[in-house]
Amino acid sequence: MTNRIVHGGGITAAARQHGGRPEDWLDLSTGINPNPVVLPEVPVSAWHRLPDQHLQERAREAARGYYHSGDILPLSVPGTQSVIQLLPRLVPGGSAAILSPTYGEYARAFRLAGLPVRQVSTITELTADDRLVVVVNPNNPDGRMLPVDQLRDLHDRQREQCGILLVDEAFGDVEPEASLAPYASSMPSLIIFRSFGKFFGMAGLRLGFVIAETSISDRFEDWLGPWAVSGPALSIAASLMERDTSAIRDRILQRRLALETVLHQSHLHIAGGTALFALVADDRAEGIYTHLCRHHILVRKFDYAPHRLRFGLAPDEEADRRLAGALEEYST
Repeated sequence: MTNRIVHGGGITAAARQHGGRPEDWLDLSTGINPNPVVLPEVPVSAWHRLPDQHLQERAREAARGYYHSGDILPLSVPGTQSVIQLLPRLVPGGSAAILSPTYGEYARAFRLAGLPVRQVSTITELTADDRLVVVVNPNNPDGRMLPVDQLRDLHDRQREQCGILLVDEAFGDVEPEASLAPYASSMPSLIIFRSFGKFFGMAGLRLGFVIAETSISDRFEDWLGPWAVSGPALSIAASLMERDTSAIRDRILQRRLALETVLHQSHLHIAGGTALFALVADDRAEGIYTHLCRHHILVRKFDYAPHRLRFGLAPDEEADRRLAGALEEYST
């Protein structure tokens, strides 16, 4: 059995180890908007009945407009993690290449399926044997971003080799100009994963979207089975994606600037990141992590990169001061 991957979150486990009530901890270990939007009204019927076709259609149409996917109607899924686990079925007997380091569940899904997987550091290392190429763009945790033209060229190469390019845009909402979604209808060997919960601050809804040609999305839909996404999730997503989301984006960018300020004042080097988190490189990372835990502040550490820490966004100015105070105490 492949070892399970430790992700962000895990406040309960941290509180058990370092004390305090989970609700009193400041969780900066995830890349999720810390200011969830106000829930729209959900019709009683969405709770009472199985997800009707009109709910699915409305959510998919809203996603089409939100992601600007043109002729492609995005498929709603119960979180993109659910379809990551299905990827080996797309290339039975084939291999995958993953631009790494990145989100670890991609490699784990292939290893659990007994299929070969290569983790490459640059696209120049890709070969004709790579049936599926995975690029997280912008990348987690370093924020690496490949330009649209480069990804389109990579898609064309994969298509010529009878392969597939998967681009995970989970952290792409704040930078829509970097998305491949507007070009997807002319890229038949492309799959795009989009996360709903990160930008809107609703990870608990467990909702994502797949943008791909019908022959691919239909297979995911069949494998997931009927009623994969709940009626309330579809209703909430449709309502929010049909609205102007500029205020959400502005608030995220304000919170990101506040985080940068705290980290710079604490003389920590920001080595990368996205609008929803900052990656810090520091030889004292393990000590900083433990010190923050003692102050009931959780950040993300990495077994494969012990000198790195990922800081998510704090929800408000009070939390900024709490983080700044703990970091100042560590430095003195």
